[in-house]
Amino acid sequence: MIRSFTTYVKLFALLLIFGLSNAALAAECPRGTLDKQYCDRDGNLTADLPTDPAKWVDPDSLIFAYTPVEDPAVYKSVWAGFIDHMSKTTGKKVIFFSVQSNAAQLEAMRSGRLHVAGFNTGSNPIAVSCAGFVPFAMMASPDGSFGY
Repeated sequence: MIRSFTTYVKLFALLLIFGLSNAALAAECPRGTLDKQYCDRDGNLTADLPTDPAKWVDPDSLIFAYTPVEDPAVYKSVWAGFIDHMSKTTGKKVIFFSVQSNAAQLEAMRSGRLHVAGFNTGSNPIAVSCAGFVPFAMMASPDGSFGY
């Protein structure tokens, strides 16, 4: 009887230690609904930069994609002015990447092959949670109206 009691005490102690260490890790990196590879330390519901600058991504060229459309090649010329502006502003070559599906666009960003993107409305929350996307602008008319 005593032997089983000490076994239970040891098991309880291990569970307690494991639970506390997981709680400490969670407190160290709050993430809400973000994927486990991202943290949201400032509470703005988007991924933060890694605290270690060595983990920041600084590619030689930036890859840009706009939400998939029936004929992606058409958008290459539509976005030419934006791509030129981004290239001048960042000092980096910017490459337009045609995507065939929302899933392909999300996976490209999640894997680090896509750096700047125009996601459709429905993909925004998925891109934020799963791919570390940080929305910073939306398209609008000169009068400020927006929508479909």
